[in-house]
Amino acid sequence: MGHHNRHFAGDPHALEGVWSPPTSAANFCEEDYAVSRYFAEIISTLTNLAYVYYALQYMYGPGSNGLVSPKYDFMSISLLVLGIGSFAFHATLRQSMQFADELAMLGLVWSLLQGVLTVGTKRDKLLNWSMAVGFPLFSAFYISNGKIIYHASAFGLALVLITIRGHYLFLWRDPPFPEVKRVAWKKRGRRTLWLLLVGYALWNIDLEFCAELRSLRAKMGLPWAWVLELHGWWHVLTAVSASRFMDIVREVQEELRESDGKGGGYDKSE
Repeated sequence: MGHHNRHFAGDPHALEGVWSPPTSAANFCEEDYAVSRYFAEIISTLTNLAYVYYALQYMYGPGSNGLVSPKYDFMSISLLVLGIGSFAFHATLRQSMQFADELAMLGLVWSLLQGVLTVGTKRDKLLNWSMAVGFPLFSAFYISNGKIIYHASAFGLALVLITIRGHYLFLWRDPPFPEVKRVAWKKRGRRTLWLLLVGYALWNIDLEFCAELRSLRAKMGLPWAWVLELHGWWHVLTAVSASRFMDIVREVQEELRESDGKGGGYDKSE
């Protein structure tokens, strides 16, 4: 997962793989086909299994009905789709798979936005339908246009809206959540945010200091050099943070369902 990284031309391994030559607008600091001719970026490919792991952990956790009847929601499905899409992109570096990765990335943040916007409001059906229509329309627009600024803007806007809605739910909602739960959610939310920020910092270091990282990897040799494949750490840390944030959203939803059963589920201001 990731976007607007520069393309590193002249990689000596770039034309040696099954999917060569790369056609995607984005490429990353990991050397192409350095380990296997079947995976353009082996570490950035395999680390996407973290998204798949956390999606399946929820689907087959408490409450599931066996292998053929997992429990699922929009958030867990988006996490699974992102893992598969980003896996395919980093394995092939094809433009079509880059679109799959970027749209799955938007789908993940879209699912989180849907989760926090529709809790505790009487307008949940209208919001759900609006978001269900808006996402495919934007996806079609982005694929036809291909300019990364639209993807980055949509992603950033969704994160801002999630943050604003989170502050509203935990600080200004009337009636407020039980204090013990509200404090616990805020603490977990801050830790989740820090994980995401660390991952984002590593991703940018991978982008800006590629030459230095490649030099260090060459000196360290395999397998220790893989520790410095920082885009892979971005995948792992975002998978962990997204999964933890989803857990908070689900707990908030459950609290609101219980409150609704007692007649106090909806925000009085809405």
